[in-house]
Amino acid sequence: MEIPTATLIDCGLPADKANQLVDLLRQIPVQSDEELWRFLTTEVLTPEIPFGVHQLLYQRVFAERITNGKPAPAWFPGERELQQSHLAEWRGDLNLADFDAVYDWSISNRNDFTSKLIDSLGIQFREPPQQIMDYSAGVEEVEWLRGATLNIVESCLREKSDETAILFQRHLEEVQSLSYRELRELTAQVANGLSEAGIEPGERVAVMLPMTPESVAIFLGIIAAGCVVVTIADSFSAEEMQVRLKITNPRLIFIQDVISRNGRQLPLFAKLEILPELAAVVLPESESLAVSLREHDQLWSDFLSADSELTCVPRQTDAETTILFSSGTTGSPKGIPWDQTTPIKSAGDGYLHHDIHAGDVVCWPTNLGWMMGPWLVYASLINDATIALSDSVPTSRRFCEFVQNANVTMLGLVPSIVSAWRSQDATAGLDWSQIKVFSSTGECSNPEDMFWLMSRAGYRPVIEYCGG
Repeated sequence: MEIPTATLIDCGLPADKANQLVDLLRQIPVQSDEELWRFLTTEVLTPEIPFGVHQLLYQRVFAERITNGKPAPAWFPGERELQQSHLAEWRGDLNLADFDAVYDWSISNRNDFTSKLIDSLGIQFREPPQQIMDYSAGVEEVEWLRGATLNIVESCLREKSDETAILFQRHLEEVQSLSYRELRELTAQVANGLSEAGIEPGERVAVMLPMTPESVAIFLGIIAAGCVVVTIADSFSAEEMQVRLKITNPRLIFIQDVISRNGRQLPLFAKLEILPELAAVVLPESESLAVSLREHDQLWSDFLSADSELTCVPRQTDAETTILFSSGTTGSPKGIPWDQTTPIKSAGDGYLHHDIHAGDVVCWPTNLGWMMGPWLVYASLINDATIALSDSVPTSRRFCEFVQNANVTMLGLVPSIVSAWRSQDATAGLDWSQIKVFSSTGECSNPEDMFWLMSRAGYRPVIEYCGG
């Protein structure tokens, strides 16, 4: 491959580095564009090389494809990646020729596909399903897992393992960890605390919290108790919160006293002033509580049960676990119920589409008030992976450092975050080589930004995880 030194210098490469690269490119034997690009991305192109050089080489390698309007992928899976994937395991189990055959099988054998996915995920039932999919009422009204009872939390916290369930960083401290055993015990204290407070299975309990180890345990504890989590994004105003709580009428709300953003403390508990009758369990953001509680409120440490033995309440498959809400930008917010089967879909997408394995570290800056919050919990824990949480602003350099320090292997995001990172060069000097896959949702992607993102981690793929 012949590229003039001056062209590389124009792309931002120092003259000495440009000369070295020109010599290297001349020595590369003629090969297919795919083989050449694989060599360049594994042996030559690093994040330290100016992005303009990455773009130039990509355009030169795939010039013929680009000219003819054909796809020019920036990532090609290696043989080792293919063989270690869950889909490769399935292909072997099913004795099928290739991945297209697995896809065709999943469509023509829907019951068998769903049954195999449930088995692969290790979903725990109290009563196994009599039928995987019941079409008797028509395809618009499919009944899933007819006759089964379960509590999905039992599939999230199967064992009292000392493996890491959550990695978290707050207030710029060192990255800390919570084991599956510790998360299970804290979840039990929440579930038993609800029972001791007289809250019955089927009743609704609201959560308006940032993503923390405590909020994950609260989310799971409410569901373990057979109750329904009403999730409210902590960014909502008091009025937006009020609308959603009036629709769902919860018995109780878990809320933090304040929330820190960019070094500023913002009120959270104070938003409850317009709902004086709703009792709250209040978590302090720091060591001491920053607000005064009302007569019917309770401090988090006082609410927690002394009983840390987890006993989950089994429910029917169509029993609600969570009520999310639409953003409300096109009118009144719409409640979006999740039942006991929705988490299986979340975990299944993590298993098949994101190829999450036991021990992976999954990070997605989000909130329980948006669907990716519950998705993160289920896609990680049901797949025996680790959730990575940080209170740093997602667009900041500090968050990018957390991704490195937590050894994140699956990083989810929205495209505007990538644009912010790129404009600030927020990943400069960081090692993201441990990342195996990115995932993007929520907004339209900018192809150039996503190409830049891939180049920060040795050209790992970006999953466009979009849908209804």
